[in-house]
Formats: sequence, C-alpha cells, structure tokens
Amino acid sequence: MAVKQIGNKWTKTHLLKSVLWFLLHFIIFLFIAATLLLWDRMSQIGEYMNERGADYLYAIFCVLLLVVIMYVYFFVEDKTMLMNGKNISLLFTVLDVYLVLACLLGYKVSIYARPVALVAMLMFVLVGRREAIFLNIISALLIFVIDTFAMSEAEVSTKECYSSLIIAFSAGMFAIFFAGKARTRFSVILIGIGIVIPMDIIIFLLGLSKLVESGVAMETVTESPMLSIVTEMGFGLFGGVLSAFIFLFILPIFEGIFNRLTVFRLRELTSSDARILKKLKAEAPGTYNHSMMVAQLAEASAAAIGENVDYARAAAMYHDVGKLHYPEHFTENQGDYNLHDELTPELSADIIRSHANDGYVLIRSHRLPEFLADVAVQHHGTMPIRYFYAKALKMTDGELNIEDFSYMGPKPQTKLAAIIMICDAAEAAVRAVNARKPEEAEKAIRAIIEERMDLEQFSECDVTMADLTKIRHALVNALTGVYHHRIKYPNIKYRRTENGTRGESE
Repeated sequence: MAVKQIGNKWTKTHLLKSVLWFLLHFIIFLFIAATLLLWDRMSQIGEYMNERGADYLYAIFCVLLLVVIMYVYFFVEDKTMLMNGKNISLLFTVLDVYLVLACLLGYKVSIYARPVALVAMLMFVLVGRREAIFLNIISALLIFVIDTFAMSEAEVSTKECYSSLIIAFSAGMFAIFFAGKARTRFSVILIGIGIVIPMDIIIFLLGLSKLVESGVAMETVTESPMLSIVTEMGFGLFGGVLSAFIFLFILPIFEGIFNRLTVFRLRELTSSDARILKKLKAEAPGTYNHSMMVAQLAEASAAAIGENVDYARAAAMYHDVGKLHYPEHFTENQGDYNLHDELTPELSADIIRSHANDGYVLIRSHRLPEFLADVAVQHHGTMPIRYFYAKALKMTDGELNIEDFSYMGPKPQTKLAAIIMICDAAEAAVRAVNARKPEEAEKAIRAIIEERMDLEQFSECDVTMADLTKIRHALVNALTGVYHHRIKYPNIKYRRTENGTRGESE
C-alpha cells in the first residue's frame, strides 16, 4: 500500500504534464519491444517489414489503445497517480521490466516460463489492490497482442497465445488475492508456488488438446507427447516460482527509486535495528520505551476504526524522534535532576515544542516515508504546554500570550495523526495518575479527548465522534491491561540448607 498525496488540486498543468509523461513512456515501451522483437531480424528488416508490417502496425495501435485506457482509468479513479511524474514512471517501469522478461523467457525458453504474476505482485505492494488488478489485465493484454501479431504462427501458435493470456490473467489475480496475507519472504515464495496450480492445469489441458489433434500422425512424433506436456508444466512451475523470486529481488530497488512504502519496508523501519530507533534506544531510553507503549496503543486504536495497523505502529514508534536533539530535557529521560529548573519557562517551552519540528526534519533527512514526518510534526497540534505556561503565570503579574507556550502545529491532518495525538497523551496521563481501574482510565482518556475537541485539534482531519468513541474504548481496554493491579509479594529471603531450600520472612 502506498502513501497517497493529500490536498493537491488537479490543474491544466497536471493534465498536460501527465499526457506528455504517458506519451514519452509509450514511445519507450515501443522502442524496447521493437528492440527485443526485431534485433535478430535487422539484417533482413526491409523484407520482414514488407511481409509483417501490417501486423506490427495493428499491434502498435492496440498498445496505444491500452495506454489510453490506462490514462483514462487513473484520470477517473485516482488523479493523484497522474500528478507526479514519478508515479507514472513507476507504472510503466513495471510494465517495461515485465515486457523484457516475457520476451526473453517466452521466446528463448518457453512461453510458459514467464514470471506472469510479477506485475500483479509489484503493483499490489507498491500502489494498491485496485491498481494491481487493473495493471494485471493491461499487462496480460499487452503480451497477448505481442504474441498474436508480432510473432509468427511457427513461433507461437494461436492456442498458445490464448492459453498464455488466460494463464497471465489468472495467475496475477490469484497472486493479488493471496498477497494481502504475505508478511514474510517465505510467504511470497508460497504464493509463487500456489499460482502454479491453475497454470499447470491449463498447460496440461492444452497439451491433451494437442495430443487429440495430432493423434492420427502419432508415429511421426519423435518425442514422447506426455514428456512434452510434463516439460511444459515444469516451465509453468518455473514461471510461477520465478515471479516470486524476481519480485523479492527487485522490490527493494523499486522501493528506493520511487520511495514507495510497503509492508516489508515497514517491518524494516520498525525493527529494533532501524537506524533512528537504535539511536533513540541508546540516547533516550525513556522516550524509546514510551514510544513502544504508544505503538501498542496506536495499533489497538487503528484496528478499532479500520485504519492501517502497520502504519499506526510505525508512526507511533517515530513520533518522538525529535527528542534526540535534547533528550535530557524531557522528563522520561531524566533522573532526579531537572534541567528546566535552571531555565526560564519561555526557553523551556521552546525546547519542548521544538521536538515536533525536529522530528519532521530528522525523518525527512533520512529519506524515510513522508507520513512518518507528518505525524511527528502534527501529533501535538497547537496544544498549549500546560506545565511551563502555569510556571510562567506564577512568575509574572502581567498577561501572557498562550501561543508562546503552545506547539506550532499544524493540527492533525489525518486520522492516523489524530490517533497518535490521543495515544501519546493517554499513555502519559494514565501512567501519571496511576489509573489501574477501567473507570479511572476511562475518565482520564475522556478528559484528554474532550480537551482536544474543545481546542479544535481535530478540526482539520476527518475523524468522527464515532471514531473517537471507538478509540476511547480501545485505549481503556489496552491501558488497564498494561497498568493493572498487582498483588504485593511478601518479603521472604530464601536460604539453601542441608535439607533443601528454606524461606524466612524478613
């Protein structure tokens, strides 16, 4: 699943640029296809084109028609994909890679050896399910057009063209259906093996059809017909598994070049070995532990309102990384001595509120996903820093501008940012008041949500009252499970004696 652009308005400039990008990539696609198909025929290109020119012209028109359909689809369904040239390049690069592999393997090895599920799997994890289904259809039709009109009957039979089409379509669809459950590399390999089943059934049935047709002249067949079928089924197995292996190999390349966020990259980012988290654990252990707890709460809250749990966990783990600039100035990282005792309330407030923007800068400088940076800078919104505002009030007789003691915003722009805002405050508040009973935790969390509603912190995101109620219930269940009442253990000292171990009360 990819991060969508938010707040961009479609303009005529976007229309012109997107059309030009599509036209450029259409030309590149044709150049790659022509190079692959005509390279071996360059010495006789004139004669060959006189013979097959009409077929190639028809194929070019079909490819153009499919490209136009692609553009119209995204224009109607998701203009954000057309607003950025990098998104368009991603779509066509996936198709270009598949074209190269399909031609090289299909015409040099076997038409069934193609990595037929590659486009579907890449598009599913890099963009989304709907786009994957659509591009799977487009890629299957593109190769079908090339097989049918760019290759001779001697090279690829008509039945092989149609079977290749249905194999590519069905294998890609099955891969999309199963890919939602894939969380490890091994599960991806299992998907590659799983899609082989419908592929090999099609290959086997086509082989039987060929046997029936050639039954009269069976004595002229020099190779065992059944062995030929088994061999082709083996190529089908090779193509299915190859789809998974190539997917795993090139996915990190696509993630890096196009800066796409996938479930695999999310797991790397939330690993304890991730660069920033490792530094946070070493230099600000209190903040790190707090972030881990907020991550658990965010997961529960996101699940309650149907948001992406993996995104919520990642956002929670990175929301406070800006505290790395001044870790010792935050309570969770301090010992008995408080550095703010030596500072003015104004300076203290500046240091505390700067961690939101510092987190944004740090995340972006490490080229991490933009939504992590957005949550980092938005998770306090424009809330006042209560402690230092109250401290300043005691030290002055005049009026104070509360904005000088408030976070600089912006307010949460997404449900995800709102979740982190609530979970961050709820974890600290429930721990501070030592709320062990559900009613105590519910009271503290309700106060947090109501205060932020009164200060209009949710006015710029689409979180609803129903969402806030579900989040509150989820947090009460999660926090009372963590900070539950524990029995007081008796003070007994154990000693080893000749007769065994004995305990004595102290």
